[in-house]
Parts: sequence; structure tokens; C-alpha cells
Amino acid sequence: MSDTVLQLRDIEKHYAGPSGKVGAVAGVSLSLSPRDFVAVQGPSGCGKSTLLLASGGLLAPDSGTVSVAGKDLYAMPTDERARFRAARIGFVFQQFHLIPYLDVLDNVLAPTMALPMADGRRKALGLIERFGLGHRLHHVPAALSTGERQRAALARALLHDPPLLLADEPTGNLDEANGDAVLAHLAEFAKAGGAVLLVTHDPKAARHATRTILMMDGRSLPDEVRQTPPREIRPSHM
Repeated sequence: MSDTVLQLRDIEKHYAGPSGKVGAVAGVSLSLSPRDFVAVQGPSGCGKSTLLLASGGLLAPDSGTVSVAGKDLYAMPTDERARFRAARIGFVFQQFHLIPYLDVLDNVLAPTMALPMADGRRKALGLIERFGLGHRLHHVPAALSTGERQRAALARALLHDPPLLLADEPTGNLDEANGDAVLAHLAEFAKAGGAVLLVTHDPKAARHATRTILMMDGRSLPDEVRQTPPREIRPSHM
């Protein structure tokens, strides 16, 4: 198996507009290895969220290839890609995307609907305790704070021990303290051997990554490789 966790090659994506095609991503290539924490930064509309969705097997590019752990995502049949995505990719979104009528435990267990696991409940309970949500086990999302919702989403993303986490503006609905805690958990995941792709318009969030890629008008500008380690943040409960 390839040591590369995520490989994007010449990704192009267009959308239909009133006056014809509108370019969202224009020829972006990117590679992530274990322990990489890469931020894609740019203004709203620059194509960074489209790039992340394509990276996660949720939005097929018009051209180019997306490989995760050496597997071409869009060469797979839809059902196979869904199972592979559940096993190999974790997602953390700004809007949390928790299922409103399920409690914390069942939200964390939601990935097992696509990919059952024999010890899923044990693993979910361990993650819920790890993120300080044991006392919220049977609360639905509406009864949680925004920080607690994002912690539940992080636990869900980690259920299958994926090698890759994709985070789309994960601090956008959080205050600074909760946002820093989310970024600390992402950095901890990368330090332990995972790979993180974070997309954000916020330079304060991007500074916690070890590498930043700037996007403008669907294109990636030359990498800004950090010369010093990111600011140390200790993971904490939100």
C-alpha cells in the first residue's frame, strides 16, 4: 500500500452558471502523507470546499484523480466508494451534520450504518468519554452546546480509526477557546500518524497547520511551508 494518504492530481471542477460553466477548481494537485496537517486557506468562493468534497469522495471532479491510501476513489462503484469512505476518511464540518433525532451515542455510531463493526459500541463509548461527553450520552444535538456538538462530530469522525481527516471550517461556529480545542485535537491526530486536510478562510485557524496552501479563483498558489513549528495547544474539553 502507498505511504501517501491523499493524492490529488490535476483536479478540475466546473459548475453550470447563467452564462455557461463556472470554474470552481482549476488544476489543483496536492499530496498528504502520515503526520501531515495541511490547511487550504482562501476567501469564500475560491474553491476550497469543492476541493475538500472531491478529496472525500463526495463530489466527482470533471477531470483529474483522487487517491486515498493508494485507491482511486472515483474508479470505484458508488457502493464500494461509500464503504471505503466510511472506513478510511473522517469528516468534520462547520455545521456538525449530527442527526437531530439521535442521541450522542447513536450519532457517534452512525458510520456503522455504512460499515458495521463488531466493537462499535465499545469504541464509541470510549471516544465519547475521551471527548468529555459521557454525561451527555443520551442527549440529542439540540440539548448540546456548540462545542459539545463539535466534540460529538469529532468522535464520530474517529470511530473507524481513519488515516485521513477532512475538516471544512470546523471552527466557524465556535468561540476562540472551543475553536482552539478543535484545532488541538486535529493536531494531536496528525501527530499520532494521521493526515489532516483543513479548509478555512481564517488565518488564525490555518496557523495551527504545519503547511498552508493558498487558493485563489480555483487555483493553488505556491505552498507556504512553515519554517517554525505551529503554536503549541493542549487538547481540552470544549
